[in-house]
Amino acid sequence: MKRFFLAVTVAVLALEAAAQPSREPVPNVVATARPAVTIQYGGPTRAEGRSYNFTPTFFIFPAEKLDPSGAARLLEELGIQPLLDAHYGTALVVNPTGSTYDPETDFGVFETLFNQHRGPGNLKVVGFGAGATFVNQVIAPRAGNQIADILTVGGKPGREARAVPAYVAGKNAARAAKPYQAAIKADDPLLKVVVGGDANASLREIFADAWTRVLGCNYRFNNYNHTHYEGARLGEYGSYELEPYLDCEALGIRRIVVEQPAGYSRGPRADKPQLLWYEYWPEELLSESTPARSVPVMVLLHGNQNDPRTQAETSGFIQVAAEDRFFVVEMEWQGTPNYQAMGHDGVETVLFQLFEKYPQLDPSRVYAEGLSAGSITATALGIKKSHLFAAVGGHSGGIFGGSFMGYSTLDALWAEATQKRGAVEVPYCSVFGTKDNVVPYMSPDNWKGNNYLNAWNTYEQMNGMEVASEMDFSVDPVFGQVLKDRESIQTAKGDGITVETGVLYKGDVPMIKLVAVMDYGHWNFQPTARIMWDFFRQFRRDPQTKKLIYTAQVSF
Repeated sequence: MKRFFLAVTVAVLALEAAAQPSREPVPNVVATARPAVTIQYGGPTRAEGRSYNFTPTFFIFPAEKLDPSGAARLLEELGIQPLLDAHYGTALVVNPTGSTYDPETDFGVFETLFNQHRGPGNLKVVGFGAGATFVNQVIAPRAGNQIADILTVGGKPGREARAVPAYVAGKNAARAAKPYQAAIKADDPLLKVVVGGDANASLREIFADAWTRVLGCNYRFNNYNHTHYEGARLGEYGSYELEPYLDCEALGIRRIVVEQPAGYSRGPRADKPQLLWYEYWPEELLSESTPARSVPVMVLLHGNQNDPRTQAETSGFIQVAAEDRFFVVEMEWQGTPNYQAMGHDGVETVLFQLFEKYPQLDPSRVYAEGLSAGSITATALGIKKSHLFAAVGGHSGGIFGGSFMGYSTLDALWAEATQKRGAVEVPYCSVFGTKDNVVPYMSPDNWKGNNYLNAWNTYEQMNGMEVASEMDFSVDPVFGQVLKDRESIQTAKGDGITVETGVLYKGDVPMIKLVAVMDYGHWNFQPTARIMWDFFRQFRRDPQTKKLIYTAQVSF
């Protein structure tokens, strides 16, 4: 257990280091712009705005070699500072090594910068004039599949490119865009190429339009065969996964920030520590005409010391909520220097306050999921607060044995599950990466006491199912046991990440769903939000008896 605690500590420190650009001198960088507000780890710098997850980094290649004052003027012409402030971004102006760009030498500079920024996940590469030509002809063909987006203005076309979202403007824009367009084979709305049509547009206007239509729509990060915040060198782990940068307005979602004194009952108590949560509403569901008890509730719980917007912005659940029209709330359950920890009881209290405030919410359809430490907490909530939740799940975390960082551990949860055995049923969905080095998945030689297996067994115990005490990887090399509804799903993420799923039944009811993201590290994998939700929404809990109700393939 001490070894695992150290792994978590190292991982958290790695996350902090990965999120911050390198402060060491970097080759050819003539100017650097950073946000006016610095990131405060362990909680939000401010409750409004975005989280620091996957903040944008801009590598800007100018048309000619600039001195520091010229580089500052270029940044001013772009009008980039407000965007950096709003998104915790960083911009680097990178000169050519010589009087002109050299394909090999200057690509080496790009590679060095990329590696020094720990393989940045939301990298935007921008080029003007000769810098645009360098991006089109050198960077795009060699590294486009590891770049979130490209913006070039006035550059000559390259011969080929990798599949990367791009905005191409200026002279020769239509020709320069063709290699980017030809590289896109997948049917992915994020993989788009926009040709800027206004020849008289200023750099500020071009940059603003590019952000709205391309650069601000997605990020790219790499969790394949490692965890993204462990860092990576250019090309080390293949193509980076392309994911949507959450745009609530475009999805028809209204976000409401709630800060409330922890001692709140019927009136404000300004002397008490604050509680914090974020509500995400499909706009029309806020109407008073929405029928009472008609809207399901999805509770999201962030990972250890993460920003409390982490799950909303990176799990994929807001996008699913926009499609299926349900309410999402992400809570600062863990506490920060500025906000009180909720714990299990606080999560329950906030939910009852929400039911009172919003009569359209359905207390019989409440679900919870989390990431890492949030997954550990969601797993515990399903056992300790089984009367409240119709189903729970988690990504990259289960139940640990022994004493662990103040969380409910195996002995305590097993005792409660044993007391409730057969009388209480809570469906459970376990999602994990098989190459997670932070909370490792079990192997044929090292499965006993694994945290994921502990969670499955504890839910088997509480649900009155047979407890699978032995694993046999000869019957299933992924899950070590026979599962029903076994499925392999090939995704378009990265170079084609595969998801393996299967279900443990109690009679005719699918009670435990297992979802393995193959060769994936410690983080959310957005396509699994849909998998988890489709499992959850089969269940509700009777408001009076608190008994579980199962309805297969129900839609809301």
